[in-house]
Amino acid sequence: MNIWFSIVFLLLAYLLGAIPFGYILVKSKTGKNIMEMGSGNVGSTNVRRVAGKNISALTQILDMAKGLIPVAVILILDKYQYVNAPQYFVFYVALASIVGHNYSVFLKFKGGKGVNTTLGASVILAPIAVFTSVAIYFLVKLKVKYVSASSLALSVSLPLIQFLYGGISPTFYYLILCMLLIIFQHRSNILRLVRGEEKL
Repeated sequence: MNIWFSIVFLLLAYLLGAIPFGYILVKSKTGKNIMEMGSGNVGSTNVRRVAGKNISALTQILDMAKGLIPVAVILILDKYQYVNAPQYFVFYVALASIVGHNYSVFLKFKGGKGVNTTLGASVILAPIAVFTSVAIYFLVKLKVKYVSASSLALSVSLPLIQFLYGGISPTFYYLILCMLLIIFQHRSNILRLVRGEEKL
């Protein structure tokens, strides 16, 4: 595959991931700057606090799509031999979209926690791990109520479930990276959970 095509595609995946749908939707709906409200995060959890469940659900869908679309496109292009993608290129594409969401060029390299974009980017690559981890997310949320704790449980479950079903593989290592990114983005939440100061 042409090196320039690879660079441009990764850049496009990053830029798609960087579109701050939570910020845009809250601004258009309420006129508020979500980065100055609640936790200051542009993800669906803070959107729910600021603008309600409907806008939050739409944000969640769009943030998932940011990860899903570039991964699906490169897999389709490779399958029908429009490009000959290197073996691990799809994982770079997925990570580019996640990094775009977390560190958006449109928000001075601030962004969200990356959970929804990770799920969207990973659902084709590791469907069993994704759907099982989502189930674990809801079970933990039902038990402890905290979205952050549920998201952390989901992040740890992704590589663990993938390992149980597929062993050590490139997908497993990719999900390890996803887990580390999610945990890093939740570092302030972890401190608040330890102190008993975390919001629901």
